[in-house]
Amino acid sequence: MSKLQLSVAMGDYDRNRALFDGRVQIDGCDPICMLLSPEEMFFRAMRTMDFDVTELSFSSYLVRLARGDSPYVAVPVFLSRAFRHTSIYVRKDRIRQPQDLKGRRVGVPEYQLTANVWARAILQDDFGVHPKDIQWVRGGIDTPGRPEKIKLVLPEGVNIDDAPIDKTISELLLEGQIDGFIAPRPPSPKALSNPNIGWLFDDPTAVAKDYYKRTGIFPIMHVVGIRKTIVEQHPWLPMAVMKAFSASKAMALDLLADTSATKVTLPFVEEQLKAARETLGADFWSYGVQPNLQTLEAFVRHHFSQGLSSRLVSIDELFHPACYESYKI
Repeated sequence: MSKLQLSVAMGDYDRNRALFDGRVQIDGCDPICMLLSPEEMFFRAMRTMDFDVTELSFSSYLVRLARGDSPYVAVPVFLSRAFRHTSIYVRKDRIRQPQDLKGRRVGVPEYQLTANVWARAILQDDFGVHPKDIQWVRGGIDTPGRPEKIKLVLPEGVNIDDAPIDKTISELLLEGQIDGFIAPRPPSPKALSNPNIGWLFDDPTAVAKDYYKRTGIFPIMHVVGIRKTIVEQHPWLPMAVMKAFSASKAMALDLLADTSATKVTLPFVEEQLKAARETLGADFWSYGVQPNLQTLEAFVRHHFSQGLSSRLVSIDELFHPACYESYKI
């Protein structure tokens, strides 16, 4: 009997490697796996629906889900997670604390990027800096003229200007024409070489650990989506995909813990692994709905309040129904 052929687009992460090299299989499937950058995956998935299974921007997925026109249904596999305190850069010669961002100009590559949703949530919840308190400037990080992938209708009082057509937001930050910069990637090396440009938080790791201890939130950036038309034909597929991605992550964590010969090009692996477990628990990069309920609820709430989703989506709508049932056993 032939297997179901699937195109699978995902990032080149250790947690995906066993799936990519074939050590882990998707039950009943013959996958064609592609390792792509987030920008390429997300653009192709949302514009031309190129993939059967794909990593998705959580924010872009939620925009389309709220509108009722998402071509993909997600499973709670969170391939990218990050504390986005390190995503906020400022002119240190004029911004000394988060509250100083009120009334200032802050550059973003796209307003609706998941990293930017989380950064604005942190500024609002912890420091009282609301999105309407900032004048947003949209432009490319290294290449001028980056547009939003998805058309947005933002709340009254939230204002976005386009950067000059020949300027990047890295250049604007370097020249002092903007006061801050929020993005999933850092400003250009030239901008970072300026001693007056740096992270908003001098010790972002300490601030992020305190944030987690207070909130229980480990921000989710990306989910895995499956083309709806395929799921309609093969309703067993969502759990098969979730099972495979989970098994691949488990293999990666086993290898990470094997420090007889470290598997990553980074010193102090044992210490960092110990610190992660002490702060976030043994399953510090969990998949599934229930272990991530606080994080999911926070993101959905902020996504709606920031005007990115047209309605408040319930947690029960986020993922394929089979993924919830598996956590009731």
